Amino acid sequence: MPRAPLIQEPEGGWPLGWAASLREFEVHLAVERGLAANSVSGYLSDLRFLAVWALDRKLSPSDLDRDRITAFLVTQHAEGKAPRSIARLSSALRQFLVFMRLEGTGAAGPEAVVRPPRPPRILPKTLSEAQVEALLKAPDVNTPMGVRDRAWIELLYASGLRVSELAALSALRVYLDEGFVKVMGKGRKERLIPFGEGAEHWIRQWLALRPGFKPASDALFVGKSGEPMTRQHFWKMLKAFAVQAGIRRESISPHVLRHAFATHLLDHGADLRSVQAMLGHADISTTQIYTHVHQARLRELYDRMHPRGGAEG
Repeated sequence: MPRAPLIQEPEGGWPLGWAASLREFEVHLAVERGLAANSVSGYLSDLRFLAVWALDRKLSPSDLDRDRITAFLVTQHAEGKAPRSIARLSSALRQFLVFMRLEGTGAAGPEAVVRPPRPPRILPKTLSEAQVEALLKAPDVNTPMGVRDRAWIELLYASGLRVSELAALSALRVYLDEGFVKVMGKGRKERLIPFGEGAEHWIRQWLALRPGFKPASDALFVGKSGEPMTRQHFWKMLKAFAVQAGIRRESISPHVLRHAFATHLLDHGADLRSVQAMLGHADISTTQIYTHVHQARLRELYDRMHPRGGAEG
């Protein structure tokens, strides 16, 4: 029983040599290279876009050259294909051109496929120092719950803790006189993180009130009934306080405060290794994303404030 074609042919089939080239390339991938059926199907599905584009211009496989391949990739980008889809398509193109060169029927080799640019780096969201100040002032510190909330927001920003670490934090692991908190991070690695006087002040205020809630455990932050606060509690309350502080709900999360902690440290001259240790990153390359945030903010500040910022010529 003949196998169904992996890709749909246009009306009238694949003229100008495309039918034979695609069929032979399929055999090459499946038989000579031994690729799985899904991989073969993926390559041919991507190459269908090339074949349709080429047929619209009456081009055969042997007519492909660097300029035409670049033009094809530009049209794919213009049609809205995602960078990762373009990268995958480029890989299929290179494999096809390698095959064509081996067969002696190609006008261009794999070097004709210009490597697509890397997908743009998505910088982590952060907050300005003014936004953080507004957020810190959102809880009503005339109430015990407000003191608690001011304390955990202060600590989250002052230490760069993950929200999971904050939820698991024991009151016994906060060393107020020394100004350190000891946490168990990813991979069950302990680390000591310093925090400032602001966090110390509000944690002391909260610890004086905490026994009145009859805590059910040694968790530093507990709810009205004494139960430990969960990650979900912190998320929900932080978004509510963000609205009070004039910050869009979608712009805030506990992790955004962690980003703000790292970014503001770098803004004020901290070295990358120190920030890495405080964040608990095993690899400094993970921490280096914050240098991109830092540089972007410096560029913005320069362009806005310097007399030559953004000037032409």
